[in-house]
Amino acid sequence: MYERWRRQAQTASPSEPLPIQLPLQRSVWCSNRSGVKRHLSLQKGVRSHAKREEGDQTPGGAQMAPDPLQPLSPLSLDTIRSTLATQAFGRRIDLHDRIDSTNREAVALARAGVEHGTVVVADSQTEGRGRLSRQWFSPPAVSLYCSIVIRKPIGAEQMAEWLSWLPLMTALATAEAIDTIAAASVSVKWPNDLLIAERKIGGILCESGTVARSGSYQIVGLGLNVNGDRNDFPEDLRETATTIRHETGHPVERNRLLARFLHELEACVEEFESRGSERLALAYRQRCSTIGKTVKATLTDGKEFIGLAESIEQDGTLRVVQRPLPIDGRPPDIQRLRVADIIHVRT
Repeated sequence: MYERWRRQAQTASPSEPLPIQLPLQRSVWCSNRSGVKRHLSLQKGVRSHAKREEGDQTPGGAQMAPDPLQPLSPLSLDTIRSTLATQAFGRRIDLHDRIDSTNREAVALARAGVEHGTVVVADSQTEGRGRLSRQWFSPPAVSLYCSIVIRKPIGAEQMAEWLSWLPLMTALATAEAIDTIAAASVSVKWPNDLLIAERKIGGILCESGTVARSGSYQIVGLGLNVNGDRNDFPEDLRETATTIRHETGHPVERNRLLARFLHELEACVEEFESRGSERLALAYRQRCSTIGKTVKATLTDGKEFIGLAESIEQDGTLRVVQRPLPIDGRPPDIQRLRVADIIHVRT
């Protein structure tokens, strides 16, 4: 896979975007800044695995919708591993019926020196957390809650970019996994909220730390509303959140979804480690529904800024240009946001 990328890099012109081989069995069209449409291939050469999924695709490669009447399997280590096609992610999986927080458990394991790629999964959480210390609604048996311990030898000169891109590439990997398993069209609200039809189905919480004896680590936490009913959500969430099942009309097998997510995320991490963020950024921009929208950004100091989300810059920051424009002819203020709470403003 990576040898093919190197050969393409040697033959491509400097202005031509290279195909990024992320695990998505389709192609998309993207526009470069001159407006010329170029084809960005996203078809990945999948690693061989003795127990790959069989019989879940049509001869043409399209995903077959699950039978809505088929009973859903509980989370199971054997079922997850039967479709897992990774090298490191999921080599160790700790599966809990109930836990306070998968991220909290993953941090404890990381500090104890657990291996790279260890996954903590729970059927329910009692103290699930989202970004900005928000509580995450975590009902049992219908959603996906997992955290992954990542240990990569990222150099000091790349560490800031790595930490900036980790939540974004996780959102990208999750969207690709949902597309493949559930045949649902998922967009990403910068930086890492997962949406279907502008309603939130999932979020990501990344944490990092350092332990003297084992070095630095990152924790990637994912909470995903899979098979629940929107009517079961707290009243204040029903208009803004949804589930994959509610939007697609059919249930989703959580074991397969988790295995596919780990596969996609490992490919993204390997891409960053091998080539940096350039092609990940290209793929992320195609998923990001924030670009081109008017947004209200709440900054870390509580101040608000309204503007047009113009672009995702190469370091993962969101470039927002003040709206409305100043009436006195002054140039508009420009914010380059690394951390902010974003709301898409209806215009």
